[in-house]
Amino acid sequence: MPDRTVSDVLVERLTQWGVDRVFGYSGDGINGVIGALRRAGKPQFVQARHEETAAFMAVGHAKYTGSVGVCLSTQGPGAVHLLNGLYDAKLDSKPVVAIVGQQLSTVLGTAYQQEIDLVRLFGDVCAQFVQAAQTPEQVPVLVDKAFRTALATRSPTCVVLPHDVQTAAAPEPTEHRHGVLVTSPGLRPARVLPYDDDIAEAAAVLDAGERVAILVGQGAQGAADEVVELAERLGAGVAASLLGKPVLDERLAFHTGVMGHLGTTASAHLMKRCDTLLLVGTNDPWTEFYPAPGQARAVQIDIDGRRLGARYPVEVPLLGDARETLRALTAAVKPSRDGAWRAEVRGSVAKWDEIATARAAAAADPLNPQLVVRSLNDHLPADAQVAVDVGSVTYWYARHLRLPPGVPAHLSSTLASMGSALPYGLAAKLARPDRPVLALIGDGAMQMNGLAELVTVAARWRDWADPRFVVCVLDNRDLAEVSWEQRETEGEPRFAASQDLPAVPYARWAELLDLRGIRVTSPRDIGSAWSAALSADRPTVIHAVVDPAVPLLPPDQPTEKIAPMFAGLRAEDGPAARRAEDHLRRERADEGYDEG
Repeated sequence: MPDRTVSDVLVERLTQWGVDRVFGYSGDGINGVIGALRRAGKPQFVQARHEETAAFMAVGHAKYTGSVGVCLSTQGPGAVHLLNGLYDAKLDSKPVVAIVGQQLSTVLGTAYQQEIDLVRLFGDVCAQFVQAAQTPEQVPVLVDKAFRTALATRSPTCVVLPHDVQTAAAPEPTEHRHGVLVTSPGLRPARVLPYDDDIAEAAAVLDAGERVAILVGQGAQGAADEVVELAERLGAGVAASLLGKPVLDERLAFHTGVMGHLGTTASAHLMKRCDTLLLVGTNDPWTEFYPAPGQARAVQIDIDGRRLGARYPVEVPLLGDARETLRALTAAVKPSRDGAWRAEVRGSVAKWDEIATARAAAAADPLNPQLVVRSLNDHLPADAQVAVDVGSVTYWYARHLRLPPGVPAHLSSTLASMGSALPYGLAAKLARPDRPVLALIGDGAMQMNGLAELVTVAARWRDWADPRFVVCVLDNRDLAEVSWEQRETEGEPRFAASQDLPAVPYARWAELLDLRGIRVTSPRDIGSAWSAALSADRPTVIHAVVDPAVPLLPPDQPTEKIAPMFAGLRAEDGPAARRAEDHLRRERADEGYDEG
């Protein structure tokens, strides 16, 4: 083997792009790069239990740090396993670079073992850039373009490296001849602002509104002060998309919480009643929860022009950075003189808080999952990092958890892939090992990926400055979100063979890994469980046994939209279904509906 290979050049390039760690799983197709990582000693290689979770870790790294996440796999099945995590990056608009091994160039096209056309395989998920290297000279160029494209388009990209290219002699770095490109790493973000005339037109629309609503998404991150200042000036109410939940302090009296199917009644009221809508950095897909088309005049701010007007008819689209564009808008609008709309918004927020408090306090068998999550508000450290999985736990996070300012929380939102919370939490912890991590996860997702990645937690926690890594598993022995969706959308009963989950002793599994396990079945023990977990000297799993009968009720829906839920439950029969029907009827009554 040469003294210095193409893989050594690749690893040096990763360092030049500021990569701290690479998430992956080894295999013969990527051994050249693995060897170079060993020789260099940096970036750090983080071994996941599966390539899918390695890709999720790369997405989590991008979400918690704002920098490019990097994942690595071998050819064939390893490459296929990356796809789910890469689609998570694509749909949530996060920069990730996948480095993928390939069979020797000499056998490609011969149906060789583990041979897959990787450029075609990644052609959709990495649509902005995917390329296989054919020569050593290409590799630095392709790596630079992959990183630059990932950052510029906020999407995943991919570089495929045949094994013979990985292990070839490193090319001369300054070779100057026809057909050889010499590029450099690095990209600095630009300042993007709309034209003054467009700001003035947008301000006129907002000034004309009597009931202004602002919907913030993840693109408003870092612009909380600007959102609040503009909202105060307009007398507006503010809602958040699911990805936008961490942007703003939800304790603000005019913040109605998360909007959409798993959102609050206050946000539903805000969207139904507003006559003017400002969208800030959001691409939220729950369009049926937006104002009806024609109900509200709309202004939208986004750094990506492809999203302007894509979810709601927009009168003034503003292409620009959220923070600076909001500042310009605030300077251009007139102060609001009528406080009636603000009073209405505050009233709906107060009403939602009453509803949420009552729902969390409702008796359940044995635990109400809403209470488990809501109780965390009294214990969540101000420097925590939160990871949330997909399923019923997402509803309870969206509605009940109040994030202190500066606490990041992330989940697979647009792809909505189960099994992401543990990989996300690991990425967060590895990026900031001095801060505690809390992962909220359902039993379905825990069985899917969490049990395996808890092994990774057990293998790494002794290196962390702060050992606290709390995993709260809501165990209801049911794929609850799918069960309730089946009732809601199909009017069908729950299908036990599809929805039942096997019993798993999650706390004892943690103890087998020399971690701490706490099993909770009584409401009076929830607070002490959070306290114990957040003061433990090692990672802790809270196994909360919760009631699957607690409904996943979309907010403020007419009776005809909820009728299929009742029909599905009545077709199930039995004590569990009757208990679920009672819960559903009570929660509908909380919202002012009498289902008879």
